[in-house]
Amino acid sequence: MREQNAYSYTILRYVHDVVAGEFLNVGVVLHAPTGGILLVKTQTSIGRLRQAFPDIDLHAYRDMMRSIESGVSNLAEQLVKAPLLDSHLDARSHALKVLPDDDSSLQWSTVAHGVTADVPKTLERLFARYVTQHERPASQEGRRRSEDDIRRSFRRKLSESGVEVQFEQKRVCGNQDEITFNTAWKNGSWHAYEPVSLDLADEQGIKDKVRRWRGHLSAVEEGAPEKVRLFFLVGRPGNDSLVPAYESAKEILAGSPFAPRVVDEEDTDRLVEKIKEEHLSSIEQEARSSVR
Repeated sequence: MREQNAYSYTILRYVHDVVAGEFLNVGVVLHAPTGGILLVKTQTSIGRLRQAFPDIDLHAYRDMMRSIESGVSNLAEQLVKAPLLDSHLDARSHALKVLPDDDSSLQWSTVAHGVTADVPKTLERLFARYVTQHERPASQEGRRRSEDDIRRSFRRKLSESGVEVQFEQKRVCGNQDEITFNTAWKNGSWHAYEPVSLDLADEQGIKDKVRRWRGHLSAVEEGAPEKVRLFFLVGRPGNDSLVPAYESAKEILAGSPFAPRVVDEEDTDRLVEKIKEEHLSSIEQEARSSVR
């Protein structure tokens, strides 16, 4: 039996109108004193927020989320180095060091407690329960999201951030099989961004789909002449009862050949920021090379 660890957590709320008091949950901070674990996860996509508050400032909101994640991550590093430092504090007490109580649009909930044998997975469960369980683009109501939906959303976010990456197809051939990634670009090495919709009808369908992906990659990896940095952009099921199967499916994908990074569709904003940095860096390198 795995060891059970006590933990506490607090929910980050976005209060658009402080006077009216209307809010949506946008993040979770979790603290497990054993080992000095402090984790944070925030929502950077604003589809649901924009539906509720059409005049929300996209850039200001994302800047606030990045600031909170950076602040909590810095605290987490301190706790790793000194696990007994402030070990008596709960998640909300730590969160208040990053964002004190005031009349701003971001506020912390009261603290809650629990026990778990898997702290990171518990953070994901809490985030799904309190933050993303009602996340579903209005245009998709009544039908399941497809890979094309996820790809269009990803490319739209890139365009909104000012990134114009010239994607192309990348064909990778192994000894036994081959695969073509339709959204790829080369920046030193090849990067491929593959949408995988897990908005399916049942648990078996979700797991079968990711197992097929894992098997296909296994057949391609042996003998492949070059490695590809693979990113799976996964879409969650609309049925909340299938979230556990979805989390399990992500673990299956993450263990696939090519060591892919699995990115929740609602978290692609962070990936977009990373691509933007790499894209600007490649442009600067090309400029320096042309001067020489």
